[in-house]
Order: sequence, then C-alpha cells, then structure tokens
Amino acid sequence: MKIYSVALNLHDHNTYDGIFHNQRERYTRFKHNVPLHLDAYPHHSDEQKMNIDDYRLSIDFYNEYFKKNKDYILAFSFTQGGLKSINSPFDKELLNFKPKKLWDHYNKNNIYYIDHHQAHSTYAYLNSNFKESDIFAIDGMGYNFKSIFIDKYENIIDMSKHLPLGRLWNDMSKLTGFGSLGASKLMGLVGYGSYNDYYYNIFDLLLQNEKKSKLINLEKFGKEDLAFTLQKFTIDKIKEHVYPLKSCNNLCIAGGVAYNGYMNEEFTKHYENVFVPPAVGDEGQAIGIYQHADYVLNNNIHKSETFAGKDYEYNEGKEVNYKEVAQAIADGKIVGWFQGKSESGNRALGNRSILADPRNPNIKDIINSTIKMREDFRPFAPTVLEEHYKEYFDTRLPSPYMSRICKVKTDKVPGITHVDGTARIQTVNKKFNEKFYNIINEFYKITGIPMLLNTSFNCQEPIVENPKQAINTFNRTALDLLVINDRMIRKWK
Repeated sequence: MKIYSVALNLHDHNTYDGIFHNQRERYTRFKHNVPLHLDAYPHHSDEQKMNIDDYRLSIDFYNEYFKKNKDYILAFSFTQGGLKSINSPFDKELLNFKPKKLWDHYNKNNIYYIDHHQAHSTYAYLNSNFKESDIFAIDGMGYNFKSIFIDKYENIIDMSKHLPLGRLWNDMSKLTGFGSLGASKLMGLVGYGSYNDYYYNIFDLLLQNEKKSKLINLEKFGKEDLAFTLQKFTIDKIKEHVYPLKSCNNLCIAGGVAYNGYMNEEFTKHYENVFVPPAVGDEGQAIGIYQHADYVLNNNIHKSETFAGKDYEYNEGKEVNYKEVAQAIADGKIVGWFQGKSESGNRALGNRSILADPRNPNIKDIINSTIKMREDFRPFAPTVLEEHYKEYFDTRLPSPYMSRICKVKTDKVPGITHVDGTARIQTVNKKFNEKFYNIINEFYKITGIPMLLNTSFNCQEPIVENPKQAINTFNRTALDLLVINDRMIRKWK
C-alpha cells in the first residue's frame, strides 16, 4: 500500500511521501507558513490567517486521485481548527476518534487518520532505534490532547490537565512581546534572569485558568525573571507528573516543547537514553503520520532521513577548498554553508548553516546585528566533533540534532557560550554528515578547537531552501563567503 501523508495544522502543515519532506514554509517563504503584515514583522499576530490553498491542494488531491486508485492511502492528522473553513470529504466519524494505544488508528475509504500527538510520538519512537521506550509528546495544541505520555506497553496517558506547558509558553511569549510561536526567543532570555516567587505562583494559577495571565505585572519584575522562572516551573512540573510514570530506561521526546533544550538535558539525568528527533514540532508531523500508516498497513518500520528536502545543481564559482574555507573562518570570516538536501526541522544541522569562529567573544553580536538581524540576547550553538564533545561540554550523551542545552566546561569558546555558561550543542560524526564533519575537522587542524559556531542560514525568514535564496541572503547580509555544494563564492571588497 502506497502512502501520501498530510499534516493539517494551523501553521506548519507539511507533506511526506517516504522520501521528500515538503516543509511548506521553505517554499511559501513565510515563517511557520503564516503570511505576515509588513507592520507586524517579525512578530506573529493572532489575526493573521494561514494560506488555505495548501489545505485545498490536499483535499483536491484526495478527491481527484485517491478515490480512483485503491493502491494509495491518504494519511493525515490535524490540530484544533485544522479542518475549519474547508469542505472536508472525510467521514465525520473520525472526528470522534480518540486513541488509547500508540498504534490505534482510523482507516476507511483510503483515508488513514491518527491523532496529532500520535504522529509526534511515532516520529520520535520509530527513528530512535529503541526496541522499547517511554514517549513524551508535548506542544501547545493538538486535537484531543495538549500533552501525552506513552509507556513501554504503548498505553497513552493524557497529561493535558497537568501539563499544558506549550500553551503556557506561547501565552508568555505573547505577553512579553515575542508574539505567538515566539517561545524560542523567550527561552533565550532564561540565562539572563533569576527565580521569582511571584511569577511561579502565577504560573500555577495559569495551568488552571489561562485568563489569569492578565494579572501578571511585567514592569515590576521584568521579562528575564519571567523566562527563568518559567523554565524552572516547566522542569519542576515535569519532575512532578512525568518522572513517576517511567517504565523503562529509554525516552523519546517530541512536540514543539521538545525544542526546549534545558528540559531535554534534564531528562538525561532521569533516563539512561534520551532521543529527540530533528523535526520535533508540527513541521515533522507528516513524517510521523507516514511512519504510523506504513507500520500498521505494511508492517514496515520506516526511518526518515535527516536531510529529506530537494537536491539542487549549482556550477558557478570556483571549486571549494575545505582548508581555504576553514582558514577563512579562523581569520574571522563568516560563511554561508549550503550542501545537498535541506534538513528537516528548525535546526541547522550542516546543510543550511552559517558558520563562524566560536573563539571570537564578539561573534554573537556581529552575526545578530549584521546577518541574522535579530535580538542581541539570542545565543548561537556550537557544532562539535562527536569524539571531542565531552572535553568541552558537561553532558552525558551525544546530541546530533542540537536538542539539548548543557554547561560549557571551558573558556576557549566564548562565542558559543551563553550568559549562563551553557550552550545548545550539536555533535557530528562522519557517518551523519561527512562534508560537515570535514569542514569542522579542517578548522580543528588549524586552531586546535574541534567545533564551529553553527546557526541557521537565513535572515528574518525561513531557512534558505535553494541556491537562489542562499545567494540573495549572501548578497544582502554581511556574510563573507558562500559555499554551495562543491562551489565557493567570495565577495569582492
């Protein structure tokens, strides 16, 4: 049975056919696939609407093709509001479907449906290589749930009442001026704040009544203390409600809140093995839907590729010399790095990256002000050779998808060290990404530092997808050098 999967979410709807992961924002060029009013940029507004044409495409695709070809299945999930304002051909019976087990599903008339949080959970679990695992799926909004825990026996435990933390982070993001879907910016402030009893007590109230957010006095205590206290509150609540449910030594984490690196690192102190996949938010939904259907219908365990975008040819410029690029970075240059297919998810993992010298104490301010054009408090991540990460970072496990925040053990890399002495690390080995490994290794040979600063290749827009977008970003920012596949371009000065 051939499968085509669609995630009908409010923003990050995407498709997957087992090979190509179509992350819509990469092609619409709107972050989270939400068109923005010019005067609202870069913050999101609750009044801004999604592009309904993407939904319509999936519905028409079903009507015109799947009804005629019984060898194909259309698999999907959606969030609350995901089917709003469209004429759905789907049987309304599925709207009452609520799973009790990981592999529960609805399957009728070439339509395969699972719950939003099942998709998150499946994506993490089937890519983990664990034979058995606990699974924690948590985000702001699904359909039946806000968060779930699945034990090793595949039982779904609804955690929505106790842990609507995604909603809380989103509400606080809006309150502090970062807009809806701006929780990652708020997390950047955690390192600047201190614990505050006032905020902690308010957060307890908000879990029961979100309207209480109007009571918060930001002017009295500030955003920084709110961010720090919210992070502590998050971890405390997880220890209270999730830790007692542990049924084995392995844990998979998914959902938008799984971008919280502090939380993920904390889990490594309670579980022997912790796996967080690259596209943990709604942008990875379609992959999990496909994997679920393929497992149930075809008895096949499908593992998705980290780099599942499109391939592009580019033949301009001179042939790339890795030593030359590494030397340029060591000399203070900032490089746009574009290789092969784009990575799934919101983290630059070595194919759509901006690279710089982590030894430079001023590099964060330089990149934020001249390339990324974003808030000056937001830190950058290190990408370190896997065989060396324990020399520089106080963490127990590799982190291939830049998913955990841990303490930095050295003062040699101030450019990637946050104000609280932490970094969100990515570990790289040659098997995972040979070209990326090689450029880091060349820098290591020159400087004795086995890592680079790595941030996503973009400027106030989604990560670049094709060479034209990479060149446009190169030309309109202070990037010094651009590598596209096996070619290299310098700016004339």
